[in-house]
Amino acid sequence: MERQILHVDVNNAFLSWTAIEMLNQGSDIDIREIPSVIGGDESRRSGIVLAKSPKAKIFGITTGETLYQARMKCPSLKVYPMNYKLYKESSNKLYQLLFQYTDKIERFSIDECFLDMTDCLMGDALLNKAYEINQRVKNELKFTVNVGVAHNKLLAKMASDFTKPDRVHTLFENEIETKMWPLHVSELFMLGRKTIPKLYNMRIKTIGELAKTDKQLLIKKFGKHGAMMWEYANGIDNSEVQYKFEKPKGIGNSTTLPVDVNEITKLEEILLLLTEQVTYRLRRYNLLANVVNVQLRTKDFEDKSHQRKLPEATSNTKDIYAEAKELLHEMYKNGTPIRLIGMRVDNLVEKNELQLSLFSHEDSEKQEKIDKVVDDLKQKYGYNSITRAGKLNLDNKIKLKDV
Repeated sequence: MERQILHVDVNNAFLSWTAIEMLNQGSDIDIREIPSVIGGDESRRSGIVLAKSPKAKIFGITTGETLYQARMKCPSLKVYPMNYKLYKESSNKLYQLLFQYTDKIERFSIDECFLDMTDCLMGDALLNKAYEINQRVKNELKFTVNVGVAHNKLLAKMASDFTKPDRVHTLFENEIETKMWPLHVSELFMLGRKTIPKLYNMRIKTIGELAKTDKQLLIKKFGKHGAMMWEYANGIDNSEVQYKFEKPKGIGNSTTLPVDVNEITKLEEILLLLTEQVTYRLRRYNLLANVVNVQLRTKDFEDKSHQRKLPEATSNTKDIYAEAKELLHEMYKNGTPIRLIGMRVDNLVEKNELQLSLFSHEDSEKQEKIDKVVDDLKQKYGYNSITRAGKLNLDNKIKLKDV
């Protein structure tokens, strides 16, 4: 199965996060809109620029130079101190948003993440999810990200480094020659500074020239690193997204619809797809949910959400969907165009720690067995290998289909 990988990179992370914090505290200045930097103690000539605003970049200020040098270029420059606590909090907020899309997330740095979306697209296109994440971060967290879209980590990372800020870029295999090969060889991921002059001596100045160089010659010259350079220049990367499972406090998913929807039956179908994925993840963690929440966003960006405590903690798709469907009907006004629908479960508990009710129904046990069979098939053959169709003992007969 072809992998579906995203790389999410925060634009001017330290400076953006500082700007948002200042605005939240009542500042009337957005430091992203003035010549400003994040740096160390300005009284020390050794203090360096760690992040810069676009306006500071116009003056030629670069990351890594001393604050003294930056001041020489722009005497009116504003310097703001580091705030590691704030950066960690902001990074965690981004992670929690991304966690709604997949639990296979590699935190590459405090402001970068790789996402393995292979089993989490629910029939949607990877590019659509990239745009959705880009917009949600901007609307909900108030900063911007670049998102790289590809079939491996290398190409996703390279794509996210294309034109900035606030952009989504693809770099699929058929785009390597036109999008990556013309780039200067120094822009190739994981290429050390000391290697570049040696490549110049070999008359290799672009990634394309490196890709067309004899692989054995590079191995002879650079050893194992030469093989890696050649593979990367040709877009070859088989490394996995290095993630670790973390027990979540809540699990949710949402989808921005390609067109506004104003039919309740269509919204029900989409809600069922979301519930399927959320409950699948619940069961993978061996967790049960006590609360279900449904969110709607209208075409006019009006947000509504209702939540309800479940009769008993469960990971049962049928029962959670039944409650979610009731919440949908409570909120939805017939004919209102909807652009986003989401659902979430909260107040999670470990299944093994919960005392089962003496009044559990036989139907619930049957549904658990059905869920397990479906989960096992998805685990073995991929999430999209099987979907439910037919009656779920609900009011309506609903057929799952791609949306």
